[in-house]
Formats: sequence, C-alpha cells, structure tokens
Amino acid sequence: MAERLVEKLAGSVPSWGARIAYGEKSTVGGQDIVPVAIVAFGFGAGEGSGETPPTERMPQGKGEGSGGGGGGIALPIGAYVSGPSGTVFKPNSVALVIAITPIVMSVAAAIASVSAVRNAVKLLR
Repeated sequence: MAERLVEKLAGSVPSWGARIAYGEKSTVGGQDIVPVAIVAFGFGAGEGSGETPPTERMPQGKGEGSGGGGGGIALPIGAYVSGPSGTVFKPNSVALVIAITPIVMSVAAAIASVSAVRNAVKLLR
C-alpha cells in the first residue's frame, strides 16, 4: 500500500509545479497581481518484513513495518504586477535574500576550500 501511495505522489509532482509556484491572479487597487514563490517539497515511505533470529538480548520474532512522511516549504519571492507600463516583477527583497543565502554561502565555502588546499600545497613544496 505504501508503495502505491508513493507512486501516486511521485506521478503527480510534475503537475503541481506551476500551480504551486505561481498563485492565483487577484486584483488589488485596480492592478492584477500574480504571486510567485520558490517551492520545495519531499516525501518518502518505508516498508519492511522478515524474521529475526533469537539472540542473547532478544527473542526470535517476526519483523514488520511501514511508514511515511513528507513536508514542504513555499518562500514568497515576489509578484508579477500589471500597471500602465505593462507587467513587471516586484521582488520581495527579504525572501530573495533568504533564498540566495545558501548559494552565496556554498560559493564562499568552495572558495575558502580551494584557498586552503592551495596554501597546504605551498607548505608541502
């Protein structure tokens, strides 16, 4: 049963993308607004079976199991707003900083690692 649920979820993921990342169009103050978000989600399931042999600590038993879980996050990064000069993207600067921070930190860590390796190589020469 768990396997069928995971297959159903995995099969429906491609159709979720655009509907989740772009919100419903609404009108505020005479302007059409379409919210935009970065969306990430994951899910998983487990299953088990088998028999355990008797040991000094544990009696013989039959194994069974199942499980599952999932989660997600949506980070609002801005909105497309229509106006007299056309539709423009208006970013949510706080959310954009939060979204880009892991990328910046990864690049900084990579640069620091390369620098440390180069210094170690110089010392070994």
